[in-house]
Amino acid sequence: MTLDANRLLKAASVAGRMLLESGAETYRVEETIIRICNAYGVQHASSFVMPTGIMTSFFYENRNYARVERVYERGTDLNKIHLINDLSRRIGDEKISVRDLEAELTLIKNGQRYSELLIWLFSGLSAFGFAFFFGGGLGEAFSSFLVGMAIKTVSLKMETLQINTFFNIVVSSVVAGFLSVFTVWIEIGSNLDIIIISSIMLLVPGIAITNAIRDTVAGDLVSGLTRACEAFLVAVAIALGVGFALSMCMSWIGGAL
Repeated sequence: MTLDANRLLKAASVAGRMLLESGAETYRVEETIIRICNAYGVQHASSFVMPTGIMTSFFYENRNYARVERVYERGTDLNKIHLINDLSRRIGDEKISVRDLEAELTLIKNGQRYSELLIWLFSGLSAFGFAFFFGGGLGEAFSSFLVGMAIKTVSLKMETLQINTFFNIVVSSVVAGFLSVFTVWIEIGSNLDIIIISSIMLLVPGIAITNAIRDTVAGDLVSGLTRACEAFLVAVAIALGVGFALSMCMSWIGGAL
């Protein structure tokens, strides 16, 4: 069967884009793209990946093929990363055709994620656990649970509306600040600091920070610095949102919280 090189190039690039959008490290994306291309017998497969774009090329039957894939969104989906990595390793063993590769990538892309109810529940439980980690009691933990669920509700809604990530974080942080003060005001919890810190842990860019370090250590300096800047901007957004909420509450209540 004759290999459709353009189709293979598109499939490999799409797989790389899905990995990058799901929070994969730069070296992992490049490695996966090259592995997919090499599995079909092309020569000199190469890939250059940055957080906002992917460039892939290879040589096949005396022709050079190249493609640029722009990346606009980035999130976290470790299950999708696992599925694509597994698929790239099965290609050679199972002799998967390019058409079947495209079909499997489509299934992975459209695969059912966790329900919103489950996401809300475990977001709340994460904040609940962080409250004990930071030395809070049951009141702070329950308050963090409620605030954590509210943060995730706002975040998911704004993602649905395709709101800018920076603005999404700012608004979610404002909600976290106001609700944390409210839970203290109605005396569910008593330590405002612990409630706020436990809640905003859901917004802390842990994946971006980890990938920035891993990419830098691996020699991908551009990606490492870019991800570090992204993490810094998210931290600034969190500080702006919580700071605004606390300053407004202080002006309304009159005095220190």
